[in-house]
Amino acid sequence: MLLFLHCVKGRVQGAVESEMSLSLWIAFLVAAIVIAVSPGPGAVLSMATGLRHGYGSALRAICGLELALLLQLGVVALGLGAVLATSATAFVVLKIAGAAYLVWLGVQKWRARPEAVDDAAAPQRRGGLVLQGLLVNLTNPKAIIFMAALVPQFINPREPQLLQFVIIGATMVAVDTVVMSCYAGLATRFRPLLRNPRALRLQNRVFGGLFVGAGAALAVSSK
Repeated sequence: MLLFLHCVKGRVQGAVESEMSLSLWIAFLVAAIVIAVSPGPGAVLSMATGLRHGYGSALRAICGLELALLLQLGVVALGLGAVLATSATAFVVLKIAGAAYLVWLGVQKWRARPEAVDDAAAPQRRGGLVLQGLLVNLTNPKAIIFMAALVPQFINPREPQLLQFVIIGATMVAVDTVVMSCYAGLATRFRPLLRNPRALRLQNRVFGGLFVGAGAALAVSSK
């Protein structure tokens, strides 16, 4: 078993070193951690879902967030990120769409009825959590532009690029999943407090305000 794990480790390390230097990968890993830890709409969604529905449901929203990251990386790999970065119209359209969606989420959260966390109807409402996570990340044009500016710095143009993008994508998703899971896990510790209608209402208002604030910040932001 140990021999098998050693062989697997050697193959993975060899793949990383053959396509991009280990030092370059470590630099990207550090950058990915810093970016993931920085609070944003994804962190707000992870915490709100973990607090309201529990860690298991939060993982569904996180899956949507990570799927969006992979799609954004695909856009960058195809060179479309540069188009978005240079097209003011495309940037504004996507920015307004993303801001409107975040504000809509905030209003829905603000107006939500203070129902108990063990409410029997809750599971039926969780089916759209993956889509919710997908849309939160996917409608953020600044994320694509930032990725378009960051990722090429870690790509070796003299080596085949497909595996390099695979390594970067796997690293980025792994780091973001761990960080978002920590946000969600931390939030679930406060679930016992949500037996009180006043605490539920306060939670709805706080996260509703955070979503609206994130949408407003995105709407007034520039490239």
